[in-house]
Amino acid sequence: MRLVCLSDTHGLHDQVRLPPGDVLLHAGDVSGRGRLDEIGRFLSWFGRVGDFRHRVMIAGNHDFAFERTPHLAEGLIPDNVTYLNDSGVELDGLRFWGSPVTPEFMGWAFNRTDEELRQHWGQLPAGVDVVVTHGPPRGILDRVLTEGQAVGCPHLGRVIERLRPRVHVFGHIHEGYGREERGGVQYLNAAVCDPRYRVSQPPQVVDVGEVSG
Repeated sequence: MRLVCLSDTHGLHDQVRLPPGDVLLHAGDVSGRGRLDEIGRFLSWFGRVGDFRHRVMIAGNHDFAFERTPHLAEGLIPDNVTYLNDSGVELDGLRFWGSPVTPEFMGWAFNRTDEELRQHWGQLPAGVDVVVTHGPPRGILDRVLTEGQAVGCPHLGRVIERLRPRVHVFGHIHEGYGREERGGVQYLNAAVCDPRYRVSQPPQVVDVGEVSG
């Protein structure tokens, strides 16, 4: 199954060139300011663009409406889009699980304290093939340009190391864009916007084989 992964479109989704695939997967920050009209425009595009069997998304720290008025934001989601919010879904034998939560920073959406994060990621279930989070784990594709500091979540990192999903997709840190394999896990930072919020980084594509057993 071919996953076409992107994140951090920030309302500029129309500028993204999508390669073909089976699953279109968005790891959050679909909007710039988190307004319902922005989210509605993204969802209209996400539900119709390309020829994908499945479309899966989570929210990000910019997507305030999904946290503040979830009944309104989620009501805009097309029937052919799967929205994950600390939840999972099985598609063609592959198990996906997604969460928008990120470390506390300047009052953005879905921010959590360190202790809340420790408890939160401890609830991530075993047996998941593809984990989708908005933010990265600590030390993997998570360094910011200004200070070169690793800003990912250590609690998330430890859980991913223990559970070892086949793929972990995230974004949030635009300058961390890239991919890395570590401990049998394919890590993908799929932020399509660069640090200047220009769409200059292409979607990440990964092939995930059939699940044995």
